Amino acid sequence: MGNSEVKNVIVIGSGFGGLAAAIRLAARGHRVTIFEKRDKLGGRAYVYEQNGFKFDGGPTVITAPFMFDEIWESAGKNASDYFQIVPLDPFYRIFDHQGRAFDYNGDHNFTLDQIDRWNPQDRDGYTAFIKTTKDIFDAGMSLIDKPFLRVGDMLKVAPDLIRLQSYRSVYGYVSRFIKDDFLRRCFSFHPLLIGGNPLDAASLYVLIHYLERQWGVHYAMGGTGAIVNGMGRLFSDLGGKVVLNAEVDEILTTGRHAHGIRLADGTVHHADIVISNADVAHTYLNMIPAANRRKNSDRRIRNMKYSMSLFVIYFGTKRRYTDSALTHHNIILSERYKGLLRDIFANGDLPEDFSLYLHMPTLTDPSIAPPGHEAFYVLSPVPHLGANIDWRTAAKPYRDAIMQFLEDNYLPDLQANLVAEHVIDPLHFQNTLNSHLGSAFSVQPTLTQSAWFRPHNRSEDFDNLYFVGAGTHPGAGIPGVLASAKIVDELIGGPAPVGSHRPAPTHYAAPELALA
Repeated sequence: MGNSEVKNVIVIGSGFGGLAAAIRLAARGHRVTIFEKRDKLGGRAYVYEQNGFKFDGGPTVITAPFMFDEIWESAGKNASDYFQIVPLDPFYRIFDHQGRAFDYNGDHNFTLDQIDRWNPQDRDGYTAFIKTTKDIFDAGMSLIDKPFLRVGDMLKVAPDLIRLQSYRSVYGYVSRFIKDDFLRRCFSFHPLLIGGNPLDAASLYVLIHYLERQWGVHYAMGGTGAIVNGMGRLFSDLGGKVVLNAEVDEILTTGRHAHGIRLADGTVHHADIVISNADVAHTYLNMIPAANRRKNSDRRIRNMKYSMSLFVIYFGTKRRYTDSALTHHNIILSERYKGLLRDIFANGDLPEDFSLYLHMPTLTDPSIAPPGHEAFYVLSPVPHLGANIDWRTAAKPYRDAIMQFLEDNYLPDLQANLVAEHVIDPLHFQNTLNSHLGSAFSVQPTLTQSAWFRPHNRSEDFDNLYFVGAGTHPGAGIPGVLASAKIVDELIGGPAPVGSHRPAPTHYAAPELALA
């Protein structure tokens, strides 16, 4: 299609991928409508509000902020006019099972000092590791905004993937450089942020470590929902239309052409282009009859490996915990690591122990809670619904165990001070978010499910059906889903007019990155 030809575009879902694609295409002059199942925008980044608290429902770790800048630049606007972000230091505080903490940020010398507290012999290994992540990052960035629609696209990059030992797992790659068991965990947990098992995720994903060091970890004032609201405003400013409480039951197809959607209420809407930001597996299995899909058959979709699910507790307290050992982003590791990961990803067991991510945003932004109150969310990776776990009976005791653990170790008198609470489990991911098997991050990021091997950004079955979001290329996480939107925008309209292939800006860069 020519860039000047105005098309009627339907976007299913309003997660970051759907919003970014809608904005980019609206900025080109297309007529774009978003159909969202829920009562407000956000997808995984939905915001829960209770008793004066605002809880970000999903992503909270903001990296690569320049990718948001690109989206606004495509519309001739400035992101800073719509929301504000602030850098965090440390990026994370990682606790071992005894409560001892390791702080991690973008300052190389600071990180070496932290390593000295655990195993001084790993100083040189860490420096060597960081140097290699630059090469892996450069290779990864050459993959991230290419569509990989043909096997030849994969063959072109295969030599680099082999040279960079992408056949190793993240944990295996880190272990080449780091010998201390706890430090190995500290530098290999990142795949969990995008649904991967550190023991299986391709070592290509250590690029996340370099990305964070180079451009920092940030927080959006008002919460991640402030970015969603900003994207919604920008889309509206561009003339885009949003239809809420509109669940899509079917993508209407004839031959190789998708020509519209049918909503749950029976309403039909026609389109020249359909973009799904819904779960990829759900889209194929539930929105398109199997007889109309030759490439993406039920068997192919079901045989893919899917990420773990999550058990999440959002809670607010009537007292502050500013005197605790916690920071904004906290990782609390179990005594077990490999065994726990195998229970979650391979065995399908719900173990009695757990590793947790604990978010404490009111340390940075008290505005998201009533005065004198604290907002948190805590999540535990758990098996997806392919496991034999009945969450109707398992959820309450699991919730109680997590809250008791936090009260005993980090938040004294927690349960006596609770004034707000909301819990989601794998059934929520399946029933509310339409995630296949209740997976929290869709297709797992293994080497054989990366790039060309992932569900494609343009369907092999339909010439005008596109995919953005966690389940397509390049994968989960905010940078990944924003990149998928750029890919789809350029597949439809050609190279982006601005901000497409320029280097990432330096004004976000951490000042201490240079290595001796």
